[in-house]
Amino acid sequence: MNELKVAFAGLGAMGHPMAGHLARAGLLAQVWNRTHAKAESVAAELGVRAPASVAEFARTADVIALCVPADADVLALAREIAAHAKKGTVVVDHSTVSSVTARAAADILAASGCAFLDAPVSGGVEGARNGKLAIMVGGDADALVRVRPVLDCYAARISHMGDVGAGQNTKAVNQVLVAGIAQAVCEGLALSEKLGLDAERLLPTLLAGAASNWFLDKRGATMLRNEFSVGFKLALLHKDLKIVRELAVAAGTDRSVIEKSLADYAVLLAQGHGDEDISALIRLKRRSPPA
Repeated sequence: MNELKVAFAGLGAMGHPMAGHLARAGLLAQVWNRTHAKAESVAAELGVRAPASVAEFARTADVIALCVPADADVLALAREIAAHAKKGTVVVDHSTVSSVTARAAADILAASGCAFLDAPVSGGVEGARNGKLAIMVGGDADALVRVRPVLDCYAARISHMGDVGAGQNTKAVNQVLVAGIAQAVCEGLALSEKLGLDAERLLPTLLAGAASNWFLDKRGATMLRNEFSVGFKLALLHKDLKIVRELAVAAGTDRSVIEKSLADYAVLLAQGHGDEDISALIRLKRRSPPA
């Protein structure tokens, strides 16, 4: 399967290490980034090409993986890829966007004979670096079989959730849980500080019981040390939760966690903390809300 030629677009905190896994597996042929200098730097590091245009990037690839910030980015790339890619190319989108956007991108690419899989990921920057991401996929099962050797390079689990859009809908559910767990962990640890509990004894105790979770394990100690440069930027979770809110409104389900998290992260954004990890939420939890 090493004959597959893979191109990777979007070389941020998640995309860069994912592309690295593909390069080490001998699958990566070229990379692209909105900032071309970044693409050139990563290409030199990984020993691949960095075409200046999406047209050149798309022409020779069998599989094109995307990991970009916004819905508009996915749609713009889908249009350019559709205009230049060869028939049968599979586009795998690891971005977190709406399921509506995923279906629109699939339609754009289908008109040119290309397949599209919405395949958002979970597992954080650590998961990307360690090649242990959970990938939730929507789209054609045969297309997923074709790209499985690509996803295997950075996945701990690959789940086919259904038709196009099902991957993004699964990620929406994931983000509600991420936001809610962050609310609880940050609130609990802020209380632990006020009660004078020793973090070195507290965290192992909590992790050994029913309160154990990934966020507490990976971010508990760092947030108590006021270290917020690791992990998932809170500005991105805020963006994701706007998408989730639209889904929840349409579905008619409760939005308490979504609305609380949107409001809290909006405050942190306004304070200039948008590039910090979502565990920076503890900044707000350390003080009582106004009466």
